[in-house]
Amino acid sequence: MNEKFAQYRAKLAQYWNVMEKKQKIWLGASAAILILSIILLTFLFSRTNYEVAFRDLDSSDAAAVMAYLDSSKIPYKLSDAGQTIMVPTAEASRVKVEAGSQGIVRNGSIGFESFNDSSSMFGSTDREFDVKYRSALNGEIQRLLNGMQGVQKSNVLVNLPESTPFMTTEEKEQASASIMITFRPGYRPSQKEVDGYYNLVKTSIPNIKVDNVTISSPEGELMASSEVGGSAIGGDLIETHYQIQHKYENDLKQKIQSFLAPMVGMDNLVVNVSSSINFDKKKSDQQLVSPLENNNNNGIVLSESSSNKTATDGAGGAGGVAGTGETDVPGYQATAGSSGGTSEENSRTTNYDYNKSNIQIESGPYVIKDLSISIGVEKSKLSAEAKTEMNNVVASIVRSQLVESGQDMSSDELINKKVSIMAQTFIDNGGSASSAVLSTGWLVGIGVAALALIGGLGYVVVRRRKQAALVEEMAAPGKVEYPTIDLDNVQNESQVRKQLETLAKRKPEEFVNLLRTWLVDE
Repeated sequence: MNEKFAQYRAKLAQYWNVMEKKQKIWLGASAAILILSIILLTFLFSRTNYEVAFRDLDSSDAAAVMAYLDSSKIPYKLSDAGQTIMVPTAEASRVKVEAGSQGIVRNGSIGFESFNDSSSMFGSTDREFDVKYRSALNGEIQRLLNGMQGVQKSNVLVNLPESTPFMTTEEKEQASASIMITFRPGYRPSQKEVDGYYNLVKTSIPNIKVDNVTISSPEGELMASSEVGGSAIGGDLIETHYQIQHKYENDLKQKIQSFLAPMVGMDNLVVNVSSSINFDKKKSDQQLVSPLENNNNNGIVLSESSSNKTATDGAGGAGGVAGTGETDVPGYQATAGSSGGTSEENSRTTNYDYNKSNIQIESGPYVIKDLSISIGVEKSKLSAEAKTEMNNVVASIVRSQLVESGQDMSSDELINKKVSIMAQTFIDNGGSASSAVLSTGWLVGIGVAALALIGGLGYVVVRRRKQAALVEEMAAPGKVEYPTIDLDNVQNESQVRKQLETLAKRKPEEFVNLLRTWLVDE
């Protein structure tokens, strides 16, 4: 065994000594790269991939899950200050199913199962039962809310009044509930989902009104719509108005981008649109009366009536002497007696009808009250002339959108206040976007390709070196020296045979000359 090892070592040393310096460097580099590739592939295939099994855990649930994993001898990793637990990918599905079946994760709440866990042979008092019931009810409602889409966690506090048969319905205190919901980052609940939260609480708690339920979030209070008995009016309408305004701004933004992108490039353009829309819907009635045309401003005669009256008076008595009575004014001339008279009265009534117009005007909503557009362009792509032309184009868009706003659209100063075009230097984030983590398959493929490339380069270099050495030996002038083999230093026949084979392959002519020399000597 030692002799074979010594032979292999001698052959390796002989081969190493025959090689040139550059060949030794290439061979060493190839061996180093090969070893590193093997180490990298071994690490990739032998490492354990972890998958998130539980997230957003409180301290009690995290401790229960850790105890379960330790008892099952399953490795795990903690992150997010212990709120997230990761397990090996191969064990993730089984761990989730078993933890769910055993009720390990309770989201920090205790449900009605607490009555089974803490049952006593002597029973419990009414006060203990009420406390357990309220805690269990809080926990059950909390679990229901945590199962809703977008809800990260929730806290529930239910207040149940004491019931007594000596109080009337009006005198009894009503039940109430206070709920705090934390949503996942970036999630915005719709009004229908908020109404669902209120309906869930209303049907879970006996004898409770929606007005006595308060649901809040870190962003503010969530109001129920009138459909579920809440005080908020038009909750769905508000959501609809938000969507309409958002869609209008996005459509206008895309139109501006599609127009300007071919000029400066999409990567060199940023557009921001801010609008104010009037969603009021108005309805008005107008009743107009006008005379008939070609009728001297008169209408159609509907009815006409006339009447004549004549009256005749009889003769009067003689008058007295002026100022002779006891009550008469001295010197005042009394009237003389008059004869009979006649009076006549004529009247005529005419009723006309005119043109009547009853106009009902209903103005639609969605009137643009105000609009502002801000555009950022790469400084190298925006000249002074291009900025002026771009400003004119955007100003015409703003002027056309604000036609019915009631503002003076002929004022260029007012329009220029609503348009802003900035020339800025953009930050290149392309490098960070391209630094994606390669998958294991790609890494394996790259490693195999690197090994194949290294092997091919080594073979090509060695072959070229041999060919160059043969060409130099054939082209070198001078006296031809016949090679000799030192038979005294040769240990066995196999080494002699190896040297002869090597000489025959590399220099067949010299090998023939050597044989001739041996024959002549003999």
